[in-house]
Amino acid sequence: MEKMLHISDLSVSFGSGNKEVKAVLHVDLEIGRGETIGLVGESGSGKSVTALSVMKLLPYPLATHPSGSIWFDGKELIEAGESQMRSIRGNRISMIFQEPINSLNPLHSLEKQISEVLHLHKKMTPKKTRARVEELLDLVGMAEAKSRLHAFPYEFSGGQQQRIMIAMALANEPELLIADEPTTALDVTVQAQILKLLKELTQELDMGLLLITHDLGIVRRMADRVYVMSEGKVVEENKTEALFENPTHAYTQHLLAAEPKGRPDPVPMDSPKIMRAKDVRVWFSIKKGVVKRVVDHIKAVDGIDVHLMAGHTLGVVGESGSGKSTLGRALLRLETSHGDITFEGKDIQACGWQEMRPLRREMQIVFQDPFGSMNPRLSVFQVIEEGLLVHGLGETYADRRKLVADVLQEVDLDPETMDRYPHEFSGGQRQRICVARALVLKPKLMVLDEPTSALDMSVQAQIVELLRDLQKRYDLAYIFISHDLKVVRALAHDLIVIRRGQVVEAGPADAVFNSPNEPYTQALMKAAFDIEADETGIVSI
Repeated sequence: MEKMLHISDLSVSFGSGNKEVKAVLHVDLEIGRGETIGLVGESGSGKSVTALSVMKLLPYPLATHPSGSIWFDGKELIEAGESQMRSIRGNRISMIFQEPINSLNPLHSLEKQISEVLHLHKKMTPKKTRARVEELLDLVGMAEAKSRLHAFPYEFSGGQQQRIMIAMALANEPELLIADEPTTALDVTVQAQILKLLKELTQELDMGLLLITHDLGIVRRMADRVYVMSEGKVVEENKTEALFENPTHAYTQHLLAAEPKGRPDPVPMDSPKIMRAKDVRVWFSIKKGVVKRVVDHIKAVDGIDVHLMAGHTLGVVGESGSGKSTLGRALLRLETSHGDITFEGKDIQACGWQEMRPLRREMQIVFQDPFGSMNPRLSVFQVIEEGLLVHGLGETYADRRKLVADVLQEVDLDPETMDRYPHEFSGGQRQRICVARALVLKPKLMVLDEPTSALDMSVQAQIVELLRDLQKRYDLAYIFISHDLKVVRALAHDLIVIRRGQVVEAGPADAVFNSPNEPYTQALMKAAFDIEADETGIVSI
């Protein structure tokens, strides 16, 4: 097989002197045309830094290469100039980034985001460009977005933003596609479609694919060969089946054994009610014409009921854009809604801003996008301390340092890193910081919006155990929003399945998982738990 990309003895360091951080150490990696390579490892192991080195997208000169070379199609990229890299990026090598909302321009519409890639490299006419944009939206399962070409990134769900990124990356049919957690924010049915699409494209276009993911199930189904990274080094490399059947390195064995397991403790019958919501509705107006007359509504949440007790976890699942995150925000009064919402017997729909403020400590949220929800100018300590200051917790600076250090340890982060800034952490580490920020206030209710989406399997299992332990110790109530049904199954007592803003199925989690009644729920379960369905290894929904 012809080798397209050859990385040899690559090292990457950040900073210098006493502050130097060695992120990647002497990595060797090869990709052939039409070959899919899996790159796996825990958060912070150096996977994304290695990928960004190929595209020369690291923050130079802060980042340096003490050793190594990167050859693409016979050309050395480390020494390549910016003009040469511009002709390669987005054209011959494309990348799907880990956090789509931070990679999309908030001032550009959906159509402009995608068409910009085509204009830069293909010089298409406006008519052909629009046709190609619509074709790409079809490819990534967003046919309905054709009527929203002038919408902006913030108007789409996290999963839809991810699909927009994938459409941009595929626009010019690249020779090499680097996919950094390409299915992180996608529900299982769309995940199956995207993976099938990527597999087909590697075959049809003879495209090389570097697949970076924490989901080992995806790697096993997609990759021809696998590289395992730990602490900046490649600790094991082999053909996929050989590596999964007979891992030789202790770290690889640890990764393969890690998966969220177990079930939550039963909820006592006499547990007090924490939240009750009835007929919750969130409708967004569609306005047209010169005077912007309302012609229709997007019914993001359309008549949903929620009942939650102390020590109780309600799982909320559904496809991207179904209204899961909007429901979570509405229940916390972070989104304008209609319907009845009571928290510990108090009608919070009638509360003004001043009345809601003391309740905010009791009701916390972990947002879907960890980096976007943290102030980049604040250190991790300041990010977590902010809530303590607002609610008057921790009398002295030393007391607050101790509280922050304790909560960082609870989410398996080194307290010594608390004075670093968000950009200095990996995606998974940022997610854990956000969990810590919510936990430090010891709330009664937590809305967890995809809290494990950016975490590798071993840390997912740790977070699940942590959440169960905290729930047991503090009688916490959770609303757990996720597309990862294996994680939901390990945490949820009850489950609601949402589609297009409405509940299509609800009931005890075990009953819904084991005997789903609705065709839509059956399709979700099939994609999550029975994905080896056709000759490609990917189920078609």
